[in-house]
Amino acid sequence: MNIGQASQASGVSSKMIRYYEQTGLIPKATRRDSGYRDYDDADVHRLRFIRGARDLGFTVEQIGELLALWTDHKRASADVKALALGHVDTLKQKQAEIEAMIATLETLAARCHGDDRPDCPIIEGLAENDGRSSTKAKPRRFGKVDELRA
Repeated sequence: MNIGQASQASGVSSKMIRYYEQTGLIPKATRRDSGYRDYDDADVHRLRFIRGARDLGFTVEQIGELLALWTDHKRASADVKALALGHVDTLKQKQAEIEAMIATLETLAARCHGDDRPDCPIIEGLAENDGRSSTKAKPRRFGKVDELRA
C-alpha cells in the first residue's frame, strides 16, 4: 500500500510516517518502481503501536524503547512496567505544574474587574515576573497574587 493508504489504515499522518521513518522508529519503506513508498500490514501494525504510545504522551525516544521491548520476546515485563511508571511520574509532574498555572491564572482573573478601566491585575502580574527563564515550563509566581492563594 502507498503512504496515503498506510496513513488511513494506521491513523498516522503521512507527514508523521515520513518522520518516523527518518528517526528510525519504522524501517525505511521499500520503494516501488515508480519511486513511491510501499507499506505492508506489519508496517501498519507498527504505526498503530506508535500512535497508541504517542496518544499516551510517550516521547519518540521512549517509543523507540517500547518498540525494542515489543519486538524482544525474551523481555522482562518489569522493564516495560518501569518505563511506563517512569512516564506516569513525568505526567504527574506536568499535571501539578499545569494545576499551579491554572490556579495562578484563576487568581489573577478573579482580581481583574474586566471592565473599561486600564488597570489589570493579569497584566500587572505578568509584568511582576522577574523574567528568569528555565529549560522546563514552570508555573510562574506573581508576588502578591501567590499570597492570596496561600
